[in-house]
Amino acid sequence: MVNRQMLAYGRSRSVIRELFEYGNQRAAVVGRENVFDFSLGNPSVSPPREVGEVIRKLTAESDPCALHGYTSAPGDPAARSAIAASISRRFHTHCRLEQLYLTCGAAAGLCCCLKGLCEPGDEVVVFAPLFPEYSVFISTAGAEMKVCPPRAEDFQIDFAALEGLITPRTRALIVNSPNNPSGAVYSRATLERLSALLTGKAAEYGHPIYLLSDEPYREIAFAGVEVPYIPELYRDTLVIYSWSKSLSLPGERIGYVYVPGEVTDSELVYAAVAGAGRALGYVCAPSLIQRVAAACCDLTADLSVYERNARLLVSELSRMGYQMVAPGGTFYLFPRTPIADDTAFSEAAKGLDLLLVPGSGFYCPGHVRIAFCVPTQRIERSLPAFEKLLNLYR
Repeated sequence: MVNRQMLAYGRSRSVIRELFEYGNQRAAVVGRENVFDFSLGNPSVSPPREVGEVIRKLTAESDPCALHGYTSAPGDPAARSAIAASISRRFHTHCRLEQLYLTCGAAAGLCCCLKGLCEPGDEVVVFAPLFPEYSVFISTAGAEMKVCPPRAEDFQIDFAALEGLITPRTRALIVNSPNNPSGAVYSRATLERLSALLTGKAAEYGHPIYLLSDEPYREIAFAGVEVPYIPELYRDTLVIYSWSKSLSLPGERIGYVYVPGEVTDSELVYAAVAGAGRALGYVCAPSLIQRVAAACCDLTADLSVYERNARLLVSELSRMGYQMVAPGGTFYLFPRTPIADDTAFSEAAKGLDLLLVPGSGFYCPGHVRIAFCVPTQRIERSLPAFEKLLNLYR
């Protein structure tokens, strides 16, 4: 016998990955240049040159046994110290290395936070549209996921809906801003209102309600768009970060959990996060990449291409008649579908070798996600297919 829950997860493949594999199959038939694959959020720009330089320097000058050996379970102290100094400098906070737990990307960080905070029967509120793996992470932590629908006109928080979802069993909320898949960025006013609501509810229920800020897209914000630093606005915030997007290193799986000292019972919370890392096997993130991230944590890849791609897509798709909320960041666009059945619309797009992810998978039907972290030429060449697709429904 096997664990039935894990068996179900293993047998139900991600629709995003299914589309990506379909694109590979079609490329073998019609040529890669004729498949307009917007399925996977895989960065299309190279890491900063400094990343390669640091790797070469480390491999040439370091003791290889030390470089490739185990670090402390929460991460190499020197690496954590450098990252803590960067966080303190950039966000005017007082981050210490003892408050950082280095992880294999943001996914591992979220799993550690949820497992460390939640008891069976607890509830975790998430905001649609949302990264679909949240449901897996929350369920595996023994909690129940509650989904707050979006305010459709701008993808900000629907507070009327949210208030009805927060109960004495609410242990945490997950905020993902800039957001995958909508590209929306929660405004300072939205986050201040959320902070006030959670502060009031925590006082009413007599226990903290933690806010998990999932921030892999923090640096991908477009001109004039502010991405507020949530710990400044809400005391009980844990930050989960990844360098996958900012440094274009998704395959290296490196990120962190930051538990600020202001968090209620912060030392206990940090210990629980570390304990969850131990229980889940998320100890000692890859040693070499810890040091690379520490050396390059103030840098980013050339992220300007994403804003250029966003402007092109919004302009051209709007001209054709698609309806959408212009993204404030990330490399995703989330237009409405001209029919209610977004899965059928995605299937029709496949007939034009145009790969778009149905919004239902993000708990927000009636939309499709376009991952525009692709060469600009792919977008330009795909525009006739987008127009043909829409014309099918006129």
